[in-house]
Amino acid sequence: MMDSKKPFQAPLNPPPPIPSHKIQLNGNTTPPMPTNGTPTNGLANGSQKPILNGTDKFAPVNGHEKKAYTNGTIKSPVKSSHETKNIPVLKLNGFVGFDSLPYQLVKKCQSQGFQFNLLCVGETGMGKTTLIESLFNSKVESQPCNSELKTVELRTQTTEVTEGNVRVKLRIVETAGFGDQLDKEKSAKVIADYINTQFESYLKEELKIRRCLAYYDDTRIHACLYFISPTGHGLKALDVVTMRELAKRVNVIPVIAKADTTCKDELSRFKQKIISELKANNIEIYQFPTDDETVRKENSALNTLIPFAVVGSTDFVTKEDGKTVRARRYPWGIVEVENEEHCDFVKLREALLRINVDALRERTHNVLYEVYRRDRLREMNMKDGDCGAKMMEAFQQREQEFKTEMECREKEFEKQFIERVNLKEEELKRREELLGIRHKDIEEKFQDEFRKLESHINTLLEEKARLEGRLTERGNGKKPRK
Repeated sequence: MMDSKKPFQAPLNPPPPIPSHKIQLNGNTTPPMPTNGTPTNGLANGSQKPILNGTDKFAPVNGHEKKAYTNGTIKSPVKSSHETKNIPVLKLNGFVGFDSLPYQLVKKCQSQGFQFNLLCVGETGMGKTTLIESLFNSKVESQPCNSELKTVELRTQTTEVTEGNVRVKLRIVETAGFGDQLDKEKSAKVIADYINTQFESYLKEELKIRRCLAYYDDTRIHACLYFISPTGHGLKALDVVTMRELAKRVNVIPVIAKADTTCKDELSRFKQKIISELKANNIEIYQFPTDDETVRKENSALNTLIPFAVVGSTDFVTKEDGKTVRARRYPWGIVEVENEEHCDFVKLREALLRINVDALRERTHNVLYEVYRRDRLREMNMKDGDCGAKMMEAFQQREQEFKTEMECREKEFEKQFIERVNLKEEELKRREELLGIRHKDIEEKFQDEFRKLESHINTLLEEKARLEGRLTERGNGKKPRK
C-alpha cells in the first residue's frame, strides 16, 4: 500500500503549467470583484481559460457552446449541435453575479475529491509496480508475483493522495500471473470479466430505488496501461487477444516497458510496427481528445508518441554537476527517468495524470459504461419509454409477455420430458430383451456343462467301484479279474 500519511511530493522536474490548470488565489476560492463587477483572475471552469479583466474568451469544452464576456454583457454564443431554436440573447446592464458558479463548482469538487482507478496489465517482470511508484513518487507495498499461478489474479491497492487542495482516491489494479498460462483467451477473459463486474456493480447501484451515487465507491476502471515487452518483433498473440477484449471496455494506453533495452532507431521502428499491427487487427486504443483548444496542441503531440516508451526507477542518482535525478545506473552510464531525451516517462505522466484525467473519467462514464448499460438493459428486455405515465401499461405488457413465454417454455419442457421418457422406456425394453437373450444363452451353456459334469462324475464313480472290487479280491487271496 502507498503511504497515505506522508504528504504527496511533487515530481522533481514538474512540467510547465497549461492554460487549463487552476491559478492559486492566495487561499481564496472566489477572486475579488473589481468596481465594474468583473472578476480579475481565476478559472471560469476546470477545463477553460482564466478570465482576465473580463475580456478573455472561453474556449469550447467537449463541444459545448462558446461564450464571450465583456463588461457583464454576454455576446452571441456559438450554437451547439443540440440547439434547434434561436434563443434570444439578454444584454445585462450591470453585474448580476451568476458568473461565480464555476468557482462554486471548483470548491465543491475540492471538498468532495475525485476517484481515479488505474489498471496495469503486463507479463510478470515488466516493471509495472516500479512504473507506478515512479508516476506517483511514492512507495507501493505489493506482494511479489508467483510465476506458478494457475490463473490470472487481479490485486487491488487503494490509497488517498493529496496534492494542494485536491484529494484523489487512487485505486491501482495489477494483473499477477498474466502471460504465464498457455490459454491466452482465458487470461484475457479473466480481466474482461473483472471490468464488466465493476460496470455491473455501478449499474445495480444506479437502478436502486434509493441511490447513493454521490457516496458510492466507484470501482470502474478509468485507464489501462498495457505493458508491451520490448522484443522489437511486434505484438505477441497474447497482446493482440487481450488488447482486443480490453479496448471494448476500458481506455487502453499501450506502453513499451523497459525501453532502455533498445536503441532509438529500433524503438522508432518498433513503435511503427505496433501501430500497424493494432490497425491490422482493428484494435482501437485510446486517443487523447483534441476537441478542446486549450489542450489540442499538447494532446496532438502526445498521440504521436503512442505507444509510450517508458523507463521506471525508484533510485536517485547524483550527477557530476551535483544534481540528484531519478535514474537507472548502468556500467556505461545512467538513464534518467524524467529526461525526455531518454524516454517518454514525463509525457506519459502529463498525458495520464495532468492533462487528461477528467477526459478519461468522462469517456469511461459517458461512452464505455453507457454501452455496457445499454446492452444490459436490452438483455433485461427494457425499452425506451418504459417509465412515466405509460409505465404500468408497459409493466402489464411485459408481465403478459413473460407469462406467455413461461407457458410456451412449460409446454416445450413437458413435450421434451415425454419424448425423453419414451426414449428411455424403449431403451430399457431393448436392454431387457438383450438381457433375456443373454440369460437364455447362459442357461443353455450351464445345462450343457452340467450334463457333461454329471456324465464325467458317473464315469468316475464306476471306475472307483471297479478299483475297490479289485482291491477287495486281492485282499481275499483271489486272483483279481482282468
